[in-house]
Amino acid sequence: MEMNDINMQSDNCDPDRPAHPGVFPNREAGKSDHKPAERSVDFPVSVVLPAGGTGERTGLQTPKQFCSFLGRPLISYTIQAFERVSWIQSIVVVVAKENTDLMTDIIQRFQHRKVRTVTGGSTRHRSIRNGVLALGSGWEEEEEEEEEGGSTAERPKVVIIHDAVRPFVEEDFLYKIAVAAKEQGAAGAIRPLVSTVIATTSEGYLDHSLERAKYRASEMPQGFTYDVIHQAYQSCSESDFEFGTECLHLALQYCGTNAKLIEGPPTLWKVTYKRDLAAAESIIKETLSRTACVLTGGSVQAVTLADALQKAVGALEMKLDVIPDLTGDNARYLLKEWNFIQVSVNRSCLSEVKTMLAALEAANRALLHPLVVILVHLSTSDELSVSGKMAEPAAIMELASAAKLRNILLYGVQLQQSKDTERWERSVSRVAEITSALIRERSSALVGQLLQA
Repeated sequence: MEMNDINMQSDNCDPDRPAHPGVFPNREAGKSDHKPAERSVDFPVSVVLPAGGTGERTGLQTPKQFCSFLGRPLISYTIQAFERVSWIQSIVVVVAKENTDLMTDIIQRFQHRKVRTVTGGSTRHRSIRNGVLALGSGWEEEEEEEEEGGSTAERPKVVIIHDAVRPFVEEDFLYKIAVAAKEQGAAGAIRPLVSTVIATTSEGYLDHSLERAKYRASEMPQGFTYDVIHQAYQSCSESDFEFGTECLHLALQYCGTNAKLIEGPPTLWKVTYKRDLAAAESIIKETLSRTACVLTGGSVQAVTLADALQKAVGALEMKLDVIPDLTGDNARYLLKEWNFIQVSVNRSCLSEVKTMLAALEAANRALLHPLVVILVHLSTSDELSVSGKMAEPAAIMELASAAKLRNILLYGVQLQQSKDTERWERSVSRVAEITSALIRERSSALVGQLLQA
């Protein structure tokens, strides 16, 4: 994490990271979690995402912003965090020349909107400047189109600068930064220092230490009026371009603009090391696994099992919605849920799953995050006497392999109905544990497996 010492008064804010971000990911991709009336601005806002770093500290050959987890590169998650905000009009991603084609492919593959790619410079400040200038030149081009009856886009009043490797920025905080930047000319996020900052001598001994309570770590996002950040980059020196990293300092030094500093949430943390990629994946998995939708097909036996599961997973901090199918008003679950459990009590159980998979594919839900579908096959004594066997593992594996290509993870769980109350409760508890673990871990290795409860 890059830190700049900013003189501030002490406070009691907890600097530890949270278990999960407040509003990420959205229940409905590309839309804000807040009502427009609650978080709307009456001025144009654009974003510059510098993404030209090499990611040396991760120890990986691939720059960290392009490292993937859950099937998507890190930078795609960051872009999504801004796309979900309705009042942000455009996003400029600044990348190294050699990664331009890769970034273009990411934008197309994940259907990102309002995004364009700009080639970066040899340093951080040069890359950000290129992004800011692109917003200005893009506005001029769009202004000409508007005169010809084309685009109605405006040059941004406020430019938000944010690191491409900070994927968990929240709309509430973006709103605070944007409004403060418009009013003050510049605004930036800060966080309490976790460790005391010390200075050393050239021989490697302690020189002095700073009083931690008086200083803060400078974080992202930062916001500026377009005129301030543009003037700052037009006026700054080659030394600033070569060695500087702090945009707020440029605004103060070259524009006389003293930034408003706003205490940011712990979710602003930056992916710096390899372990941070694993932490980011864990956060997203946890957020995706809080709820699931259980389909019963209207069967009395399936409803009974679903109700029992609903109670059992409550202790596992998961919420289940029980519905008969995904038709009518219940079709809304196709657009807001990431996890589905199909309870089946008949021999044609795979036909129900095939219907669900077709509906999910049509809704294009698996584009941004892998969907989990779990077939829970309840075997009754009557079924066994007729068919002589339970669900066919080979058929489930074949269906799961095809679904995996569409980023849908299909698993099977099987249990037998029992008249023994104690045994039945143990089976239900076991199914709850299995389904909860499958949803939480989203393991590719277990796709197509038929697990016994």
